[in-house]
Amino acid sequence: MNAHDFTFNGIDGKPMPLKDFKGKVLLVVNTASECGYTPQYDDLEKLWQKYRAAGLAVLGVPCNDFGGQEPGSAMEIAGFCRKNYGVTFPLTEKYSVKGEVAHPFYRWAGEQAGLLGRPKWNFHKYLVGGGGQFIGWFSSRAKPMGPKIGAALDKALAVASVHVQE
Repeated sequence: MNAHDFTFNGIDGKPMPLKDFKGKVLLVVNTASECGYTPQYDDLEKLWQKYRAAGLAVLGVPCNDFGGQEPGSAMEIAGFCRKNYGVTFPLTEKYSVKGEVAHPFYRWAGEQAGLLGRPKWNFHKYLVGGGGQFIGWFSSRAKPMGPKIGAALDKALAVASVHVQE
């Protein structure tokens, strides 16, 4: 089993199978519109624009699990993200990311990451390789344009491009 075995619904309600991202490095982030980390939307968009051509896909997963900080409807969330942060990367419908009710991707990724690597707040990040393999995780505090995520992306994208050329 790998990340490509899971499907989210896009913010528009249409299925978004992760297998459609095969060959791309995927950064999956549980997001919220009323959080102290909400300004990370801006850096997630910059990250998406910077690495998109190299094979990165950013996927925002709105989540109301932490502090009720994502109370809006899908339309309200999409509008907020576009208007305030110019978000163009894909967003899913609102999902739970913790516990038994978590989306199956989050249950799988949580198992891969271990207890410490499970989301404890909004803007937790999972990195998935081009083959759907789990690479790692970053806490809410990790800045999308920071050196830690940048180094991990450079490495993952280099590996992904080697596999694409083979």
